[in-house]
Amino acid sequence: MPSAQPQIHPTAIVDPAAKIGAGTVVGPYSIIGPHVVLGEENKVGPHVVIEGHTKIGSGNTIFQFASVGAAPQDLKYKGEPSELLIGDRNIIRECVTLQPGTAGGGMVTRIGSGNLFMANTHVGHDSIVGNRCVIANGAALAGHVLLGDGVIVGGLSGIHQFVRIGDIAMIGAGAMVAQDIPPFCMAQGDRATVQGLNRIGLERNGCSREEFAVLRETYRLVFVSSSAEVKGKVFKDRVVFARSVAGDSSRAGMFLDFLQSSERGVATHHSQGD
Repeated sequence: MPSAQPQIHPTAIVDPAAKIGAGTVVGPYSIIGPHVVLGEENKVGPHVVIEGHTKIGSGNTIFQFASVGAAPQDLKYKGEPSELLIGDRNIIRECVTLQPGTAGGGMVTRIGSGNLFMANTHVGHDSIVGNRCVIANGAALAGHVLLGDGVIVGGLSGIHQFVRIGDIAMIGAGAMVAQDIPPFCMAQGDRATVQGLNRIGLERNGCSREEFAVLRETYRLVFVSSSAEVKGKVFKDRVVFARSVAGDSSRAGMFLDFLQSSERGVATHHSQGD
């Protein structure tokens, strides 16, 4: 059970209006603003600033010099009371910047649970980050980005505004991602292209050999336009044709649904002689 009272270092500045949950520790010289809600058993390190209309769940660890909830880096922002909502058990390392929403994007940035934000990573306004994601050092998500569950973003990568990245996708280090990356795929490069399926990630998330085989065939029909079955078909027609192979596979169906719902456009497949 969490201790009855939060533990706040005497050098920390915590606004009396802030709500601090039981068992939460606030380290030296940290600053907590008046509209902040911190749940139970959080660990806030030294020199952390949490401000704005920020709500944080339980069991999170925030390391020194992180900036959580500061005004978004958007010239259209005029001080509206937009929110930053963070779930449980996230690890937020040194110098991470997480920013709230804007009036042009729904007024909220949402971050799920169980994520790791390595040092110097950034999540821009109105973005949505799912659960169990790993954002490696120096990677940056622009505004309005959507990350699914279990996504890995390599170090020093940049994700363009309004880009979607599907579940269990993996972005290689240094990638510049300007178009949507489908679920279960690997992508890398500038501008990032889809390199194939994230087989290891799928196996770690319980994908059977049979389901992987269906997903691989679905991927081939969509992205390898020289395949006999789809040769001469445009992309959207290849997606429709692939439905006949996907059958009742939930992952293949999710993959195709993502492609058909893309508004920004899907990153191309990197051909290696296919």
